[in-house]
Amino acid sequence: MFFPKRVAFTSLIAMFALLLPPALLAQDAHIGSVRTEFKLLGPNNTIEVERFDDPKVQGISCYLSYSQIGGITGAVGLAEEASEASVACRQTGEIVFDPAEVEEQEVIFTQRRSALFKNMRVVRMHDTETQTFVYLTYSTKLVDGSPKNAITAVHYGELGGGQ
Repeated sequence: MFFPKRVAFTSLIAMFALLLPPALLAQDAHIGSVRTEFKLLGPNNTIEVERFDDPKVQGISCYLSYSQIGGITGAVGLAEEASEASVACRQTGEIVFDPAEVEEQEVIFTQRRSALFKNMRVVRMHDTETQTFVYLTYSTKLVDGSPKNAITAVHYGELGGGQ
């Protein structure tokens, strides 16, 4: 039975999560999922959709979609997930931030995508000239990252063209 090993593995991941900087442990919410492939043993393959709020910019939420491998290897956390992901960030409230605290470029979200050495990240870049935050998602791997990526942007300044 896999249950005791899964609990031990989950506890191990939780222990390592305590070592990560707080900004990388962004509060996220599971929005939903769709099944892409039926698996006889273990969970099905799915596409997951999650939301996280930018930890330093109030009023911006980002939505991530990514694949999740099921089956036995997925159930015990040993599957290496695909590098494809999509991100869409939107203004969900009044945008408030301290310019002194928002770096020109920083990792604001990370999620483990395999048991060892592969992560999905979201980087926020600050385009001060156009008053826009640009968000990029990509995968890293110890030896070889993936060029697959997705990008989105949120403008926070005043738009011209008034009277």
